[in-house]
Amino acid sequence: MAETTIRTLVCSVMFLDIVDYSKRSVGDQQHMKQTFNELLARALEPVPPRDFIVLDTGDGAAIAFLGDPEDALSAGIAVRKSIASLPPEILSARMGINLGPVRLVWDINAQMNILGDGINVAQRVMSFAMPGQLLASRSFYEVVSRLSRDYASLFSDLGTRTDKHVREHEVYAVAEGARLERSADTPRRSRSPRASDPDETNLDLFSTEDSPIVEHGVKKARREKSSVAPAKIFEAGANLIVSGSSKAAVEEALERLAKGGAEVISHIIQVGDKWMASCTNPKVNVAACKVEVAGLMRIITGPTREAVDEKVRDLVQFGAVLVSDIELNDGVWTAVCDTGGRSR
Repeated sequence: MAETTIRTLVCSVMFLDIVDYSKRSVGDQQHMKQTFNELLARALEPVPPRDFIVLDTGDGAAIAFLGDPEDALSAGIAVRKSIASLPPEILSARMGINLGPVRLVWDINAQMNILGDGINVAQRVMSFAMPGQLLASRSFYEVVSRLSRDYASLFSDLGTRTDKHVREHEVYAVAEGARLERSADTPRRSRSPRASDPDETNLDLFSTEDSPIVEHGVKKARREKSSVAPAKIFEAGANLIVSGSSKAAVEEALERLAKGGAEVISHIIQVGDKWMASCTNPKVNVAACKVEVAGLMRIITGPTREAVDEKVRDLVQFGAVLVSDIELNDGVWTAVCDTGGRSR
């Protein structure tokens, strides 16, 4: 069976790697993996099963969190604490969290799989971690830190790191001994069956809009839509994540963004307690950037810093090296890359 895409979305991904797993005997590997699986399962217990997907990577695991970003941070802190309680010779792990685009697919074995830059970056962020350390990407930090001031205080900026593909990543360390208290204004709702959305009913088949039934249904729904809490919008590289407590709030936010030039990437779905969607970031208009060739150098110019940054990331993936930081010159954002692979 060929891989078939189920859907594309932006979510949080945590990648975990057991330290020195390949250097141990088969018996030790079996014991380490069993202990690792038990501790990971315990850390994931507070997260509804429908809100995450676990991939076994052999010497660790990758988990895609489809709901609240706090779930990834909470699980990461919990599993790190559990592993830290054991002697390093029994079990030690490195962890990385990223927020980015992924594709959910059925693989050749008819199992759910995760592909895309979201999981790739999570693995690379993890590769920068020391044993027992939990790191996060800039995109994950920016989203979570805006949910609560308490969350922001859990992170420390470690600066920029470069992976084996010469791609740079801004990484943040989650403080040792950190405890996550979920924001009081975003509690989990009861898992009771969700009431039908009045807008999705067929009351108009039975009576006119002026009737008491429709007044109680459709008109009431319209009034409720106008009073719902606005959706939150988070930047995730070239994309935006729209998250709200109601479908109406997310629809309203997408309409505003569309007027500014945004295009929907993944349509509105209910994930856990939230309604979520993703769209392009109007500020990151890579098509508006120009690349001037000067020997092995590439001079990138664009209308916004975000657009130039995204274009630079594209070039870096193909081996280029950023040799001049992005700066604003005469109203135009500019950066310089060396395609000859020269180090900075």
